[in-house]
Amino acid sequence: MTTENKIALVTGASRGLGRAAALALAKQGFHIIATARTQGGLEELDDEIKAASGQGATLVPMDITDYAGIDRLGGAIFERWKKLDVLVGNAGVLGRLTPVPHLEPKVWDEAMAVNVTANYRLIRSLDPLLRASEAGRAVFVTSGAATKATAYWGVYAATKAALDALVKTYAAEVANTSKLRVNLFSPGPTRTAMRAKAMPGEDPMSLPSADEVAARLVEMCLPDFTTNGAVMRFSKDGLVRQ
Repeated sequence: MTTENKIALVTGASRGLGRAAALALAKQGFHIIATARTQGGLEELDDEIKAASGQGATLVPMDITDYAGIDRLGGAIFERWKKLDVLVGNAGVLGRLTPVPHLEPKVWDEAMAVNVTANYRLIRSLDPLLRASEAGRAVFVTSGAATKATAYWGVYAATKAALDALVKTYAAEVANTSKLRVNLFSPGPTRTAMRAKAMPGEDPMSLPSADEVAARLVEMCLPDFTTNGAVMRFSKDGLVRQ
Protein backbone atom coordinates (compact mmCIF):
# COMPACT_ATOMS: atom_id res chain seq x y z
CA MET A 1 0.00 0.00 0.00
CA THR A 2 1.55 3.31 -1.07
CA THR A 3 1.07 6.79 0.34
CA GLU A 4 -0.15 8.25 -2.95
CA ASN A 5 -3.45 10.11 -2.62
CA LYS A 6 -3.13 9.94 1.15
CA ILE A 7 -4.24 12.86 3.34
CA ALA A 8 -2.52 13.83 6.61
CA LEU A 9 -3.67 16.45 9.11
CA VAL A 10 -1.02 17.94 11.40
CA THR A 11 -1.88 20.32 14.24
CA GLY A 12 0.61 22.87 15.52
CA ALA A 13 2.28 22.64 12.12
CA SER A 14 3.84 26.10 11.84
CA ARG A 15 6.99 25.36 13.86
CA GLY A 16 8.95 22.81 15.83
CA LEU A 17 8.00 19.15 15.72
CA GLY A 18 4.72 19.83 13.92
CA ARG A 19 6.44 21.66 11.06
CA ALA A 20 9.04 18.91 10.78
CA ALA A 21 6.39 16.17 10.79
CA ALA A 22 4.31 17.92 8.15
CA LEU A 23 7.33 18.33 5.89
CA ALA A 24 8.44 14.73 6.39
CA LEU A 25 4.96 13.41 5.62
CA ALA A 26 4.82 15.55 2.47
CA LYS A 27 8.11 14.01 1.34
CA GLN A 28 6.47 10.60 1.83
CA GLY A 29 3.76 11.61 -0.65
CA PHE A 30 0.98 12.74 1.70
CA HIS A 31 -1.11 15.80 0.97
CA ILE A 32 -0.82 17.90 4.13
CA ILE A 33 -3.62 19.71 5.93
CA ALA A 34 -1.69 22.02 8.25
CA THR A 35 -3.28 23.84 11.18
CA ALA A 36 -1.73 26.47 13.45
CA ARG A 37 -2.48 29.90 14.80
CA THR A 38 0.30 31.59 12.83
CA GLN A 39 -0.60 32.40 9.23
CA GLY A 40 2.98 33.40 8.38
CA GLY A 41 4.40 30.19 9.78
CA LEU A 42 1.93 28.13 7.77
CA GLU A 43 2.84 29.99 4.58
CA GLU A 44 6.53 29.33 5.19
CA LEU A 45 5.72 25.64 5.69
CA ASP A 46 3.76 25.64 2.44
CA ASP A 47 6.78 27.04 0.60
CA GLU A 48 8.98 24.29 2.11
CA ILE A 49 6.50 21.58 1.15
CA LYS A 50 6.24 22.88 -2.43
CA ALA A 51 10.02 22.90 -2.71
CA ALA A 52 10.31 19.37 -1.31
CA SER A 53 7.35 17.60 -2.89
CA GLY A 54 6.13 19.76 -5.75
CA GLN A 55 2.65 20.17 -4.30
CA GLY A 56 1.23 22.68 -1.88
CA ALA A 57 -0.47 22.07 1.44
CA THR A 58 -3.98 22.92 2.57
CA LEU A 59 -3.48 25.64 5.18
CA VAL A 60 -5.99 26.07 8.01
CA PRO A 61 -5.12 29.03 10.26
CA MET A 62 -7.03 28.39 13.48
CA ASP A 63 -6.72 28.24 17.23
CA ILE A 64 -6.91 24.58 18.24
CA THR A 65 -9.33 25.57 21.02
CA ASP A 66 -11.86 26.72 18.41
CA TYR A 67 -13.84 23.53 18.91
CA ALA A 68 -16.62 24.51 16.50
CA GLY A 69 -13.85 25.15 13.98
CA ILE A 70 -12.60 21.59 14.50
CA ASP A 71 -16.10 20.34 13.70
CA ARG A 72 -16.20 22.48 10.56
CA LEU A 73 -12.78 21.18 9.55
CA GLY A 74 -14.04 17.60 9.79
CA GLY A 75 -16.97 18.48 7.59
CA ALA A 76 -14.74 20.19 5.02
CA ILE A 77 -12.40 17.18 4.86
CA PHE A 78 -15.38 14.90 4.29
CA GLU A 79 -16.73 17.11 1.51
CA ARG A 80 -13.40 17.20 -0.32
CA TRP A 81 -11.77 13.82 0.35
CA LYS A 82 -14.33 11.61 2.16
CA LYS A 83 -11.57 10.27 4.41
CA LEU A 84 -8.45 11.09 6.43
CA ASP A 85 -5.45 8.79 6.43
CA VAL A 86 -3.29 10.34 9.15
CA LEU A 87 -3.91 12.58 12.14
CA VAL A 88 -0.93 13.98 14.02
CA GLY A 89 -2.16 15.64 17.23
CA ASN A 90 0.90 17.74 17.94
CA ALA A 91 -0.33 21.15 19.11
CA GLY A 92 0.47 21.75 22.75
CA VAL A 93 1.43 24.32 25.36
CA LEU A 94 3.84 24.09 28.27
CA GLY A 95 1.76 26.09 30.69
CA ARG A 96 3.91 27.42 33.51
CA LEU A 97 6.63 25.75 35.55
CA THR A 98 5.60 26.60 39.10
CA PRO A 99 4.47 24.91 42.32
CA VAL A 100 0.97 23.48 41.99
CA PRO A 101 -0.53 25.83 44.63
CA HIS A 102 0.80 28.79 42.64
CA LEU A 103 -0.82 27.78 39.34
CA GLU A 104 -3.22 30.40 38.08
CA PRO A 105 -6.59 29.00 36.98
CA LYS A 106 -6.26 30.58 33.53
CA VAL A 107 -2.94 28.76 32.99
CA TRP A 108 -4.49 25.45 34.05
CA ASP A 109 -7.56 25.99 31.88
CA GLU A 110 -5.53 26.90 28.79
CA ALA A 111 -3.25 23.88 29.12
CA MET A 112 -6.19 21.52 29.56
CA ALA A 113 -8.00 23.13 26.63
CA VAL A 114 -5.05 22.80 24.24
CA ASN A 115 -3.39 19.59 25.39
CA VAL A 116 -6.46 17.51 26.27
CA THR A 117 -9.83 18.87 25.21
CA ALA A 118 -8.70 19.88 21.73
CA ASN A 119 -7.45 16.34 21.07
CA TYR A 120 -10.74 14.89 22.31
CA ARG A 121 -12.55 17.21 19.90
CA LEU A 122 -10.26 16.14 17.06
CA ILE A 123 -11.06 12.50 17.79
CA ARG A 124 -14.76 13.29 17.98
CA SER A 125 -14.76 15.13 14.65
CA LEU A 126 -12.31 13.01 12.66
CA ASP A 127 -12.95 9.43 13.82
CA PRO A 128 -15.37 8.59 10.96
CA LEU A 129 -12.87 9.95 8.42
CA LEU A 130 -9.98 7.95 9.90
CA ARG A 131 -12.10 4.80 9.88
CA ALA A 132 -12.90 5.41 6.20
CA SER A 133 -9.19 5.14 5.33
CA GLU A 134 -7.67 1.85 4.18
CA ALA A 135 -5.00 2.28 6.85
CA GLY A 136 -5.92 5.15 9.16
CA ARG A 137 -3.26 6.21 11.64
CA ALA A 138 -3.63 8.64 14.55
CA VAL A 139 -0.55 9.71 16.51
CA PHE A 140 -0.69 12.06 19.49
CA VAL A 141 2.38 13.72 20.94
CA THR A 142 2.87 13.00 24.65
CA SER A 143 5.78 13.46 27.05
CA GLY A 144 7.77 11.57 29.63
CA ALA A 145 6.49 14.23 32.06
CA ALA A 146 3.19 12.31 32.13
CA THR A 147 4.72 9.68 34.42
CA LYS A 148 7.71 11.40 36.06
CA ALA A 149 5.83 13.80 38.39
CA THR A 150 8.72 16.27 38.39
CA ALA A 151 8.43 19.24 40.76
CA TYR A 152 6.97 22.38 39.16
CA TRP A 153 5.79 20.56 36.02
CA GLY A 154 2.33 19.85 37.46
CA VAL A 155 0.05 21.34 34.83
CA TYR A 156 2.00 19.98 31.85
CA ALA A 157 2.37 16.55 33.45
CA ALA A 158 -1.32 16.41 34.32
CA THR A 159 -2.40 17.26 30.78
CA LYS A 160 -0.11 14.70 29.20
CA ALA A 161 -1.22 12.01 31.66
CA ALA A 162 -4.82 12.79 30.77
CA LEU A 163 -3.97 12.67 27.06
CA ASP A 164 -2.32 9.27 27.51
CA ALA A 165 -5.43 7.87 29.19
CA LEU A 166 -7.73 9.35 26.54
CA VAL A 167 -5.72 8.06 23.59
CA LYS A 168 -5.12 4.59 25.03
CA THR A 169 -8.85 4.25 25.67
CA TYR A 170 -9.64 5.32 22.11
CA ALA A 171 -7.08 2.82 20.82
CA ALA A 172 -8.76 0.03 22.78
CA GLU A 173 -12.10 0.99 21.25
CA VAL A 174 -10.86 0.81 17.64
CA ALA A 175 -8.67 -2.27 18.09
CA ASN A 176 -11.23 -4.80 16.86
CA THR A 177 -13.61 -2.59 14.92
CA SER A 178 -11.52 -1.00 12.17
CA LYS A 179 -8.14 -0.86 10.45
CA LEU A 180 -7.41 2.37 12.32
CA ARG A 181 -4.40 2.31 14.63
CA VAL A 182 -3.98 4.86 17.41
CA ASN A 183 -0.77 5.54 19.34
CA LEU A 184 1.21 8.08 21.34
CA PHE A 185 4.66 9.40 20.48
CA SER A 186 7.05 10.67 23.16
CA PRO A 187 9.76 12.76 21.48
CA GLY A 188 11.93 13.35 24.54
CA PRO A 189 14.16 16.43 24.75
CA THR A 190 14.11 18.06 21.32
CA ARG A 191 15.58 21.25 19.90
CA THR A 192 12.36 23.31 19.87
CA ALA A 193 11.16 26.66 21.20
CA MET A 194 9.06 24.93 23.88
CA ARG A 195 12.10 23.06 25.17
CA ALA A 196 14.13 26.27 25.23
CA LYS A 197 11.38 27.94 27.26
CA ALA A 198 11.36 25.10 29.78
CA MET A 199 15.14 24.72 29.97
CA PRO A 200 16.66 28.14 29.19
CA GLY A 201 20.18 27.18 30.35
CA GLU A 202 20.40 24.06 28.18
CA ASP A 203 22.62 23.92 25.12
CA PRO A 204 20.15 23.33 22.27
CA MET A 205 22.84 21.82 20.08
CA SER A 206 23.11 18.95 22.55
CA LEU A 207 19.59 17.86 21.58
CA PRO A 208 18.31 16.09 18.46
CA SER A 209 16.69 18.38 15.92
CA ALA A 210 12.95 18.45 15.29
CA ASP A 211 13.56 17.01 11.81
CA GLU A 212 15.45 14.04 13.27
CA VAL A 213 12.74 13.33 15.84
CA ALA A 214 9.91 13.80 13.32
CA ALA A 215 11.37 11.08 11.12
CA ARG A 216 10.53 8.55 13.85
CA LEU A 217 7.04 9.97 14.36
CA VAL A 218 6.34 9.60 10.64
CA GLU A 219 7.21 5.89 10.83
CA MET A 220 4.13 5.53 13.05
CA CYS A 221 1.95 7.14 10.38
CA LEU A 222 2.70 4.66 7.62
CA PRO A 223 0.49 1.70 6.67
CA ASP A 224 3.06 -0.89 7.71
CA PHE A 225 3.09 0.36 11.32
CA THR A 226 0.40 -1.83 12.88
CA THR A 227 1.04 -1.37 16.60
CA ASN A 228 -1.99 -0.04 18.48
CA GLY A 229 -2.42 1.61 21.88
CA ALA A 230 1.27 2.09 22.60
CA VAL A 231 3.52 4.90 23.75
CA MET A 232 6.51 4.91 21.42
CA ARG A 233 9.62 6.83 22.45
CA PHE A 234 12.13 8.48 20.15
CA SER A 235 15.58 6.97 19.94
CA LYS A 236 18.30 7.68 17.39
CA ASP A 237 18.42 3.93 16.82
CA GLY A 238 14.66 3.58 16.24
CA LEU A 239 11.34 3.66 18.01
CA VAL A 240 11.27 2.21 21.52
CA ARG A 241 8.04 1.05 23.14
CA GLN A 242 7.57 2.37 26.68
